[in-house]
Amino acid sequence: MEKFRVAILGCGTVGGGVAKILIELKEDLKKKAGKEIELAKIVDLFPLNSSKRHNIPLTYFAGNDKEELTKDEANLYIDEILNDSTIDIVIETIGGSSKYILDLALRILKSKKHLVTANKALLAKYYNEIFTTAEENKKIIGFEASVCGAIPIIKGIKECFTGDEIISISGIMNGTSNYILTKMNEEGLSFEDALKKAQELGYAEADPTLDINGHDAGHKLSILLRLAFGIDVKFEELSIKGIDNITKDDLDFAKEMDSTIKLICYAKKDNHKIYATVQPMMVKNSNFLSMIGGSTNAVKLQNRYSQEHILIGKGAGSLETGSAIVSDIVFIARYEDKILTKGHLNPLKLVNELEIEFPYNIIFETEDKPGITGLTTTAIGNQGINIDTVGHNRHNYKKAIFSIATMPCKLSQINNAIKEIKEKRPDILLKEPKVIPILY
Repeated sequence: MEKFRVAILGCGTVGGGVAKILIELKEDLKKKAGKEIELAKIVDLFPLNSSKRHNIPLTYFAGNDKEELTKDEANLYIDEILNDSTIDIVIETIGGSSKYILDLALRILKSKKHLVTANKALLAKYYNEIFTTAEENKKIIGFEASVCGAIPIIKGIKECFTGDEIISISGIMNGTSNYILTKMNEEGLSFEDALKKAQELGYAEADPTLDINGHDAGHKLSILLRLAFGIDVKFEELSIKGIDNITKDDLDFAKEMDSTIKLICYAKKDNHKIYATVQPMMVKNSNFLSMIGGSTNAVKLQNRYSQEHILIGKGAGSLETGSAIVSDIVFIARYEDKILTKGHLNPLKLVNELEIEFPYNIIFETEDKPGITGLTTTAIGNQGINIDTVGHNRHNYKKAIFSIATMPCKLSQINNAIKEIKEKRPDILLKEPKVIPILY
């Protein structure tokens, strides 16, 4: 039987999971691919530790007679792989979006080998360059694992819904932030305590910045925007806000509105315009996404003909993400001559965040003085915004905290209302009002 030989660069959490699955499911994968999927070589800086950690025979590792490889030694082994014409596909699980990683990805493709990666940051930043290189060299890129780990959202969009039109995407695409918000909401933990617990359990890294500031989710949304709508969006163009300023008061106001706060990736097509953002939203409890707790991910697609679809699963993890990478390996092995590498582009425009229409909840923290609620509601009304509800006023040490929920309007209207409040009573606002979209 024909062989399809695989090399893995990096044997950390994800790379180790890939190697483990390739070894354990070797016979099953042969039947699914119609070829023998053979793990040829693993390059990792710490071969002995990685072998023990993932229970992978040391014989698979380059430089397996050493406890640690220098970077120069690792690069020599990588060169050997790229020059080996018998290796068909390279799995990049080193991570990061540095020039070194970009150059490595391009070298893999130029060496006439397929590339599979879970590296969302790299794809979000260099999508065009990488896919153009793949097309020029008639090679395929598998990247199912780059968005929501084990959830087959990439194949879903690329293959399952080609006979339909995707209208909107909304989803929880970062397990760390979802775990933190779940603990804050259900157990009353502060943000700091919930983050600490997430780190202790391994859901959050020692440096959790990319998770809590929304950038990890933003990388994933930028990839989905390209696939679902054919729009070339640079990551820097997206409106992204994190969860680090969400407080107990915000969660309590959400509960009063029969809602739960989640970090939401949202995109919607409206004629030739695309609305896209990543930010905390008050998700109505009637929306299925409100029930997704812990580190679980979920993506909801609204299609023109087939209506609503929800995909739920693990967004990270060694074997979970590894399974998505192996699915790409098998798919490429079986259909490599029939897969289109580069998708189409549409002349669609990404709308500025100020023009995105949502119902919003505005949370005010002011001095505790008479007439403030009236002043704020009047200013909102002056911008042509209909008010849905006014939350009850919480008085606390000479300050008041209250919220106002609007009907659908533009963020620019709300900003103008806040500007009017500041001009009329510059003394009353103790903090900048917090504006949180409401997702039905």
